[in-house]
Amino acid sequence: MYEALFTEKDKHWRDLLLRYKFAVDEMRTRLNILDEEFRTVHDYNPIEHIRYRIKHPDRIVEKLGRLGFEPTVENAENHIFDIAGIRIICAFTADIYALFTLLERQTDLKIVNVKDYIEHPKENGYKSLHVHVEVPVYMSQGIIPVRVEIQLRTIAMDFWASVEHKLYYKYREKAPVHIQAQLKECADMISTLDDRMYRLKAQISDLDPSAAQTSGEPSPYFTQDKEKAIPTNP
Repeated sequence: MYEALFTEKDKHWRDLLLRYKFAVDEMRTRLNILDEEFRTVHDYNPIEHIRYRIKHPDRIVEKLGRLGFEPTVENAENHIFDIAGIRIICAFTADIYALFTLLERQTDLKIVNVKDYIEHPKENGYKSLHVHVEVPVYMSQGIIPVRVEIQLRTIAMDFWASVEHKLYYKYREKAPVHIQAQLKECADMISTLDDRMYRLKAQISDLDPSAAQTSGEPSPYFTQDKEKAIPTNP
């Protein structure tokens, strides 16, 4: 079925992209298990929703060209690390770091690289936690580690990034300075709103301690401060 997605000229990418598809399927299963467990056991949903994608061969070839590499399967595997992507949207920043901690504890999942654009936003205001992992994919020839990029954002961060992309992507290198300044200002406003909503959540929890508990026990992950859950290898 997956082979039918490609034209004849793209079939040499099939085996590579199948591995990335299986890696995404594996990560989605792991994340869905975590989310369902917390909804059921801890009465809390850290994951608002999950999106995913596999780069199309045309986009891979285009990116290889921009990086100065020949458009081969080998170069794609060795030099492009976002062929498979998963985006996790959370309500609060604390949820992002707590989910990262849970992923770190999965001993068969290798954390390859972490870029913390929440603590250190990009110049334009972009915020997100980027985590590159190697997922073991069990295939007929054995276990194959496959790299997946996971982006974790709050709802507010995702709103800004999605709208910024739609408004700005065609003019990223030549947008007027005043447009860039307004986009940065919007990012700062959204970041302030993010922090304020989290403080409101904390105040509500203080008013009603049972709101952060299940069966009389506090959740061990999602009641902690952001600073206590920051990645160990930013």
